Amino acid sequence: MEWLYLYMPIAGVTIFWPGLVLIGFSVGVIGGFFGMGGAWMVTPGLNILGFPMAFAIGTDMAHIAGKSMISTIRHSKFGNVDYKLGLIMVLGTFIGIEVGAQLVMYLERLGKVESTVRWIYVGFLALIGTMVFYDYYKATRKKRMGVVEGEKGAEGITWYKTLHRIKIPPVVHFKTAGFTCSVWLPITVSFMTGLLAGFLGIGGGLLRMPALVYLIGCPTHIAVGTDLFEVMISGLYGAFTYSMKGRIELVAVFVMLTGAAVGAQIGTVATKYAKGYGIRIAFGICVVACMVSIILKEFGFSSLSAAIILVTIGLMSAYITVIMIKGAAQELREKKALARSLAKAA
Repeated sequence: MEWLYLYMPIAGVTIFWPGLVLIGFSVGVIGGFFGMGGAWMVTPGLNILGFPMAFAIGTDMAHIAGKSMISTIRHSKFGNVDYKLGLIMVLGTFIGIEVGAQLVMYLERLGKVESTVRWIYVGFLALIGTMVFYDYYKATRKKRMGVVEGEKGAEGITWYKTLHRIKIPPVVHFKTAGFTCSVWLPITVSFMTGLLAGFLGIGGGLLRMPALVYLIGCPTHIAVGTDLFEVMISGLYGAFTYSMKGRIELVAVFVMLTGAAVGAQIGTVATKYAKGYGIRIAFGICVVACMVSIILKEFGFSSLSAAIILVTIGLMSAYITVIMIKGAAQELREKKALARSLAKAA
């Protein structure tokens, strides 16, 4: 079965290439659906498959840049991208990524990068998973009590309402997202997510998408598209800075992008047919599964760790694909019914 393994000349390791294709396709689907590059799964996934952590981070940054570009273009056609908000966040993102990348290089020199990055990943995945499920619990409890109706009214975590009251000049209105706040709020959020992006090898979407919803106040579908725009930018810069450090495996990037190019189209279209809280709960499940796989890898259960993350992203991709197919079929039936009604009326 040697043909199933591919030698990576820059990293100097041999990798199970079908695993790379599955990661690329699944992350394309999941990333396009959740509004992130999916790198929060790719970095630990590459590490689990055999890449040294620094190479997993750098390779991931290059991969998400290409994949997120495809998803951003698609979301832009649906009007889901607030470019004004995204461009304002760029400055903080770039500075944060460079600071994070320098921290990785420092830890690599000390020989402590592997465990340090894994445990920080676990901590943040636990935080995000808790936020998502607590938000869902709080919102559904309100809805059951009859306090509010619908997703917009049945909000769980509403920290952004307090943050919007901080009016440090300049104050900017974001028309597409539909809110007004101090320009320093998105810049601060983007710096923190950029720092984690550079350090953990992610596009920042793992934290930026929830931050856009809970801290900045974006509607879920606008947060998805705007975050992908930011992921694309941070990924491009991250790929540049890691390539200068010699920590990108181009062969793996191209293998993963083959699957991601198809997957991104499926995930992006599926957002048209999924409700906001449906997106968030599916996201929370992926976060928990990824966290468990990283813990198993740290304690030496590499095969079980790889199986969990590959099975999870495979099943989630299948679930999202079904949402897209059912939604598209329903939309087509409605269009045909409308056409028949108009024909009878004529």
